[in-house]
Amino acid sequence: MAKSTTGRSKFKMQRALGIELPGLGKAGALERRPYGPGVHGNSRKKISEYAIRLKEKQKLTFHYGIREKQLVKYVKASKKVKDRAWMETLVIGLESRLNNVIFRLNWAPSIPAASQMVAHGQVLINGKKVDRSSYIVKKGDVISLTEKGYNNQTYKHAQTTPRLPAVPANYKVEGGDQKKATMVELPLPTDIPFEYQGQLVTEYYWKVK
Repeated sequence: MAKSTTGRSKFKMQRALGIELPGLGKAGALERRPYGPGVHGNSRKKISEYAIRLKEKQKLTFHYGIREKQLVKYVKASKKVKDRAWMETLVIGLESRLNNVIFRLNWAPSIPAASQMVAHGQVLINGKKVDRSSYIVKKGDVISLTEKGYNNQTYKHAQTTPRLPAVPANYKVEGGDQKKATMVELPLPTDIPFEYQGQLVTEYYWKVK
């Protein structure tokens, strides 16, 4: 899991990228200051092609809360899959991480909050506790929480004020206060809840094998 950051630095990161990343939690980063941090954040400074690709890659590391080494590992594994474009495989892998799944189900207000629920043993996959945020949820897996998880204020808050308006269509959600969900299909690249250009990420990592 990526190093924790304060609310202020999370806003700073999003302003630097010019986009809100829902996985970081609280909205409003661009409402406060809709330009890059610093005195000259709103200047029309020319950005290099490398910097443009770098920012696109940083959207993934910041939103999903992973380090560069972890993302490179995902890229290498994705390039070994031959039945689809590796960028699509990469997105499926990132969207299938357990902490992200808990967040996308609106069971936590952010990916870091979801990671805490997982680390505290409050998440079940097919009825068994899984305490690794990086666990890859598979098609057919049933996701639920322990009794402590359902009583967690994090879960209750996310249910009353969800960070995102809707749960992706690849999940079947059942139940009332104590929900369970099944991943009925793999996530799609279009499920990423922010604008990004996969081609630029592909170009940034073209040398990675």
